[in-house]
Amino acid sequence: MKQIQFHFETPFPGFKNRTRLKQFIPKLCKKEKRIAGEIAFVFCSDDYLLNINQNFLQHDTFTDIISFDYTEHNGPLTGEIYVSADRVKENAINLGVSSSRELHRVIFHGVLHLCGYKDKLKADKALMRAKEDFYLREYFGH
Repeated sequence: MKQIQFHFETPFPGFKNRTRLKQFIPKLCKKEKRIAGEIAFVFCSDDYLLNINQNFLQHDTFTDIISFDYTEHNGPLTGEIYVSADRVKENAINLGVSSSRELHRVIFHGVLHLCGYKDKLKADKALMRAKEDFYLREYFGH
């Protein structure tokens, strides 16, 4: 099985340069002192992700991402990261950024969750955002 995989329940037009991203994610993990194992990204619709949110997390809200961490004790990072293409596009409009940049922010957010970062508390959310911004600059060069 390949280390980083992308699956599409919903098409995400304009998601280019996947090979570069597949190479970058293990580097992100390494900088966080972790090793990337098998990480599958599933790009889906709001409704698809809402169903997961309701059935697995008992949350009745739309979200842009849900991460399932299957990493075994101190092993390589392993998990599934579900991304709502609908939320990414809407967030990009609301934030005034490109859908590509927002997509990458959400992808890095999911990987950072697998690395152990949280985002429920205000301080945790600020650290998560700083890490996302750092990796966006690393990836895009600005």
